[in-house]
Amino acid sequence: MNIFFAIIGLGLLVLGAEIIIRGSVSLGKKINISLFAIGVVIVAGGTSLPELASCINAVLNNYSDLALGAVVGSNIANLILVMAATTIIFPILNINKNQINQAWINIFLGVVFIIMTFFYFNYIFGIVAIISLIYLMYFQIKKGEIDNSEIDKNNYSTIISIILIVSGIILLVLGSDLLVNSAIKIAKIYNVSESVIGLSLIAFGTSLPELVVGIISAFKRKVDFALGNILGSNIYNVLGVLGISSFFGKFSIPNILVTQDLIFMFLITVLILFFMLFFKKLGRLYGVIGICLYFSYMYFIYG
Repeated sequence: MNIFFAIIGLGLLVLGAEIIIRGSVSLGKKINISLFAIGVVIVAGGTSLPELASCINAVLNNYSDLALGAVVGSNIANLILVMAATTIIFPILNINKNQINQAWINIFLGVVFIIMTFFYFNYIFGIVAIISLIYLMYFQIKKGEIDNSEIDKNNYSTIISIILIVSGIILLVLGSDLLVNSAIKIAKIYNVSESVIGLSLIAFGTSLPELVVGIISAFKRKVDFALGNILGSNIYNVLGVLGISSFFGKFSIPNILVTQDLIFMFLITVLILFFMLFFKKLGRLYGVIGICLYFSYMYFIYG
């Protein structure tokens, strides 16, 4: 029964995220935001909302291990599962300067994340993180390659877009509550640590919106948009999700995340930057390596 409720929770999270993305993209189009800005700012923020809802819920219930595990696991899933699936379908052959900048930002945030292992996540971190996120998103829009030619303004009305966003948020709250509670019960039944459940089940579930967006974008040959969504979502996860969650309670990073998962996340980000700088593309080779790494990682944490 717990697994059944977890699946329902995942479904509500994905549905809520999808509705929010549709409403947000539609609203962005109405106010003439570029396709790049929609991918990096609106869609990346929208697909990070499941992580935010689950993280806040976990912190409020004093399960910060689960919250941090979900964020780290989601970032890992985004970098090697989502991006790998996307590049296998349609390789990213033209890496531009802005995408490389996003990769550098992700590496910097990985270093910040590791440094934060010596401190507590509290409201001071939250304030700094939110301000940094706003600046980075402004920087990405300002320096990004702007192209409005692919934006169709004939979409939902402004009112319908707002209704979709509000409805999506309600579904996210309900879904996160079901998922977190079910995951905790499953962890207790099978004697699996909460951080491992967060790194795997919840991380995969909350990464499904990015995975869907990535695969659909690949089939539509909008892989640049997918890459911006993935890297942008990881920025939101560290600064937005952990930043906002820190207002709801003080928590620290578990040792197991420090010794293996954070380092793994950092190395994966370095690998992506390596492919960008030296191969000038993210091709099927990266896709195969990413898929192999992800399933090896799942086997390792459950082994």
